[in-house]
This record gives sequence, C-alpha cells and structure tokens, in this order.
Amino acid sequence: MAGLNFEEAFEKLINAAKVKNEIKIVPLAQALGKVLAEDIISSRDLPPYNNSALDGYAVRYTERGTRLRINKTTIFAGVSLDACLGKDECYKIMTGAKIPADADTIVRFEDACVEGEFVNIPESLKQNDGFRAKGEECKKGELLVPKGAQINAAHIALFAAVGVACVKVKSSLKICVLSSGNELKEPYEHATPDQLYNINSYALIALLSSFGFEADYGGIIPDDLEKTTRFFHDIKEYDVIISSGGVSVGEADFVKEALKKNGFEAIFTSINLKPGKPTTCGTMGKTIVLSMAGNPLAAILNTFLFAIPCLKKIQGESDFEHKSMEAVNVESFKLKDARANVVMGRLENGKFYVTNKGKINSGEVLPLSKSNAISIVSAGTPLVEKGDIIKVYRIF
Repeated sequence: MAGLNFEEAFEKLINAAKVKNEIKIVPLAQALGKVLAEDIISSRDLPPYNNSALDGYAVRYTERGTRLRINKTTIFAGVSLDACLGKDECYKIMTGAKIPADADTIVRFEDACVEGEFVNIPESLKQNDGFRAKGEECKKGELLVPKGAQINAAHIALFAAVGVACVKVKSSLKICVLSSGNELKEPYEHATPDQLYNINSYALIALLSSFGFEADYGGIIPDDLEKTTRFFHDIKEYDVIISSGGVSVGEADFVKEALKKNGFEAIFTSINLKPGKPTTCGTMGKTIVLSMAGNPLAAILNTFLFAIPCLKKIQGESDFEHKSMEAVNVESFKLKDARANVVMGRLENGKFYVTNKGKINSGEVLPLSKSNAISIVSAGTPLVEKGDIIKVYRIF
C-alpha cells in the first residue's frame, strides 16, 4: 500500500468513505451550506400568474400605434383585477402586478406619451414586451434542486419562492482536528526560539470552514506512545479525525503505532506526491482518519486534496470532487523530484502565475498567502514551459 500515486490514493480513500445517512429537518434560515436529503419539487408555477416586468401601461398588442384612454383602476402588486378594459382603453400597472386576461403587452412609462387621461401607444411596440408569463421559470411538479446538492443562497431563494419553509438535510459531520509534537505551542502561549507555534490545527480548521465544515479542536498530542494511544481511543465518536505530524519515520513519530493499537486499518500509508509523502489515511472502526505530515504546506495542501472531497462524500454531496480548470502557465519552472508535484501559484484571468518559481519548502507558510491555486504536475515532468496549458484547482 506504500507509495501510491495521487489518483490511486484518492480513489481508495473515496471508495472507503461511506455516506452518513443521518437526516434532520431544518428551517430555511438554517439551511445554508447543508446537504439536501430530498429532491425539492416545485409546488407551484413560477411565476404563479402573468405579471408585469415593469411600471407602465398594459395594453392589447393589436392596439399599438393608437391613442388609448387610461382605465381609472391602477393595478398594483398584490391586486387581482378581473378583465374590464373598455373600447380603446389600457391599464396603468406597476412592476410585479398581475396582468388581467384582456392585456398582453406592457408599454413602459418612459416610452409612452401621456396627454391627460390618454396615452399614445408607440407603433414600434413589440408583442409581449414586459409580460412575464405564468410558469415561464418553472412549472408545478418540476425538479428544482436534486438530493445531494449543497444548499447555497440561490437555492434558498428558490425554496422561498415556492413556499418551502423547512428542508430535510444530512446531519453535520463530527470532525476533530489535532496536532502532534512536543515542540508545539499554542499561538496564545510563549514559544522559545526552540519551539514552534501550532500552525496546522488553526489552518486546517479554517480551511474546513471555508468549505462549510465545522470541526472541533482536539489540541496537541505529546510525543508519547501511551498518551497518543489513549488520546485516539477517547475520540472514536467522531466521523472524521484529521491529525498532522507524527506519521513520518522519526523516533518520536508515534501516531501510526497509536492508531494501529486502536484498530486502525490503513487505506494507504504513503503517497508519491510532493509535498506530503507520509500522508496516511484509513479507518478506525466507523471513523475515517486522515493523518497529514507535520510540515504546514504538506498538511494544508493534502487536507485540501484528500480531506475536503472525502468529507463532501460522507456528508452526502453528489458532486464531491474538486473542479479543475485550464490555465495558461505564465512563467517556466523546473521540477526535480521523481514524485508528482503540487505546485502553488495565483490564478488570474485564466493565467497561472507560479509562486517562487515552483521552489517551495513544505515547512514554509508564506507561499500560502501568495497563492490561491495549485496544479498537480505528473511525476517525471522536469519542466513546465511558459505558455503551456495546465490543469489548476482553486484552493483559496
């Protein structure tokens, strides 16, 4: 299982990730970001009646180029008026108001020449101008949003439009993020020159949040096999655990052994990807465990590549894989490693600007603030030239 390429490792992890089937009902105000557990079918036509798209005069198209008397009843939104046009008459109507059955076209105020109680209708009037027909957006019984979609603001608008007050959604995942290492201190603690601040947990929780996932912070695990083993034993209630550090081959790297003592079954223990070779993923009972390398760039980039799609699938999203796009590489860069490389850069207007000429140390942090996208360059590619079309993924 060691040394899988990225595609193999990703496929194995996704196949092992089982959809969580717990469902709850939430009010519309709390539905944003949740995953739909049911198809949403329109309960009515949209719009539900013929209505005016603008403020103006409702007329019969056949009376274009004529002079019409303005009916004494002005039609406002929310008013339902039976057809009552007399000979050579028109209605004054406001945006959103229901159009009576004896009118089919709207003349906007700006295009009408009004003389007292009469209005001259332009000869150039187009039939059905300003007329929003019943059901032109969607028909009653039509599928609006399918099961498995992550609810966004546009969906909320649709649900409200058809009178959906509550929706069935997948229950939120229980996620724990933690770090390992005696050298780590929290940002609010004092760190000596020989110690490091805990970057990874805060960065990973923020990254998860940017994709709509909430995670608990499990703290820092000391470099002690017994304590690490006990720690993992006590947090098995989580759906997903994401750790960083302690999965390499150093003498103080106890995470793999501690996981094994808790019944961990590996999906893979190494990937041919730079950064992040020691990335380890597997199952511990019903819990998916993703153990990232301790170096910040490796932890963050591999959490993006592996954890985010995995979480989306477990959450029940039907569209869980990252979306790639093609971009023009602006500056040539060389690659030395035989592994596939995750290259960082900025994506702007369809162009990819590589960060630091592609030369990045996985222990660095600053390249993250200079980048908003990545490209995975296949193993054995020594050079990516200026003008090459490459596949990129937005990460920030």
